[in-house]
Formats: sequence, structure tokens, C-alpha cells
Amino acid sequence: MAVDALDTRILRLLLEQPRTSVREYARLLGVARGTLQARLDRLERDRVITGTGPALSPAALGHPVLAFVHLEVTQGHLDEVGEALAGVPEIIEAFSTTGGGDLLTRVVARDNGHLEDVIQQLIQLPGVVRTRTEVALRERVAHRVLPLVEAVGRAVGGPG
Repeated sequence: MAVDALDTRILRLLLEQPRTSVREYARLLGVARGTLQARLDRLERDRVITGTGPALSPAALGHPVLAFVHLEVTQGHLDEVGEALAGVPEIIEAFSTTGGGDLLTRVVARDNGHLEDVIQQLIQLPGVVRTRTEVALRERVAHRVLPLVEAVGRAVGGPG
């Protein structure tokens, strides 16, 4: 879906001030509350906005170890393994990929021993042939979307 300059201004404000009311957003943007609400509804319907909940820290929840586990899967079993991954609470994301593996998971753990236990659990899933693990040492760029929103805003001729 194409976003316009007002959409990018709305998205930027949502990212910078996520706890502000719709009425205040409308005031800050200089648009009617109904206009803003219609834009928000469309952005949600078109899945540009995919969530509104708080961002949680696995480390603060007692899981400071972060690893990326690549899984090689027997041909024809990708969907089954993907469904099984959803049952492992330490997996916070999983993607099917090209390249050196079939699935890439982002795994959190309490410590290295717990990480090993999770990996052993993954290896035992029917259809998993092998795993390869990379432990994250330090976050260099936190998850972010604002620079992309700003680039889109510049591309459509809005402020960014």
C-alpha cells in the first residue's frame, strides 16, 4: 500500500510518542480527529501498523541470552516444523529463509545451559536435520523502523 506524506507524519508521531491520545495526535498534526482516526484505521487494515502493545525485554524477563538458531529441515516438513516451533516459548521469532538453512529462529534463554536445552529440544523435532547456532554478543542497532518511515516520507515528498 502506498503511504503519503500525512501517513508518514502519523507513523513518525506514533513511533516517537506512542502513549499519546488520538486527540493529541490530531492537534499536533493539525488535522481533524476524524481524519486521523480514518488514517489510523486504514493503516491498521492495510497492516502498515501491526501492533500497539508495549515492547517487552526478554532480558528483563530473565532471559538475557540471545541466539540465532538456523534449522535445516527435511524437504516437505517445513510447515510441520514451523508449527512445532510455535510451541517453544523461548523462540520469539522464526522465518523461513534461503541460504544455509531452511528456518532462522531468534531464541532467548536464561543462560548458556538453558540455551543448550532449547537447542536440544529443537534438534528432536520431527523433520529437523541439523541446527547451527550463533550467540549474539551485543546489540549494535536496536530494532527500529523510524529511519525507514523517514526515508518513505522523503520519497513521497513529505518532511522526513
